[in-house]
Amino acid sequence: MSKIKFWLKNARPTSLPQSVLPSTLAVFLAMSSNNFSWWLGCCAILGVMAAHLALNLFDDYFDYIKKKSDYRDDLKHEGFRARIGKCTYLTSGTATLKQLLAACIVFSIIALLFGSFILYFRDNFIIYIVAATILLGLFYSAPPLRLSYYGLGELVIGIIFGPLNMIGTYYAACGEFNSFIILISIPVGLLVMDIVYVHSIMDFIPDKKIGKKTLAVLLHNYTAMLTVLFFIIFAPFAFIAYGIASQLISPWYSLTFLTVPLAISLFYMMVEYVKHPDRTFKPKPWLGPMNGWKRIQAAGIEWFMIRWLSARNLLSFFCLIIIIINIVQTFSK
Repeated sequence: MSKIKFWLKNARPTSLPQSVLPSTLAVFLAMSSNNFSWWLGCCAILGVMAAHLALNLFDDYFDYIKKKSDYRDDLKHEGFRARIGKCTYLTSGTATLKQLLAACIVFSIIALLFGSFILYFRDNFIIYIVAATILLGLFYSAPPLRLSYYGLGELVIGIIFGPLNMIGTYYAACGEFNSFIILISIPVGLLVMDIVYVHSIMDFIPDKKIGKKTLAVLLHNYTAMLTVLFFIIFAPFAFIAYGIASQLISPWYSLTFLTVPLAISLFYMMVEYVKHPDRTFKPKPWLGPMNGWKRIQAAGIEWFMIRWLSARNLLSFFCLIIIIINIVQTFSK
């Protein structure tokens, strides 16, 4: 049991909302179908969770091989602002690289088992989704492509946890594929991408130092970074507006605009990070939950976490609003 807890903790479960919420949303979007299956939808969500944790650990594995991940601690000693070290369970000797690879394989097998159950009741379309996810997920940091080292990491994450995740889960839950799920998965994917991109802007210096070409490093210029961020944060609302105007989705989807103040706040905090990196912000009600804030302050990473948590909460509220809309619409018929 202690080993399970150990590897669950190291697999960074705090990042699960960026995969679980989109997949959960896809299940609720599938409810109106005649072929809807709760248990297949739940299997898909559990499979997504296991796959996400596996990919997190694989990222640690390949990053550690590329360059031992204590580089952030080294950068702190050089005077750069960086967060806590990555893969501390490896750099401290608590676990070995071989044990990490074994944990990666175990989580992957669990994900594939859930995928096999779904495949038995659906058809081969699931195989294509799983195959695309595996290829993009592994080559996010694995050689020879190492997509996250060439400015494509944020896009890959957006595609995996947005369209691939939602289309796959939707199909698992109802056995259908249509333009509706694509329309909703794109803005969700952009908001997932936003979480990673906000992260990469704040990690611009350490990533540049080790030669990791995130999108922020590739853009290099802070003005360009913020311009791209503006599109990523606010384009989802344009997609929703288009969907409503073209009558592809219900006018009730306009309730997602309730999250615009959070989007504006996040963008403002990122602008301030670029202009005045030492300026601090305190949690506000419209930024959403910031659990463990005292612990975050004690670790000295509140400058990072308030922005990262705001990006995560923006995705969460956006998805939850659409989930509520679909529940009301389904049971009011």
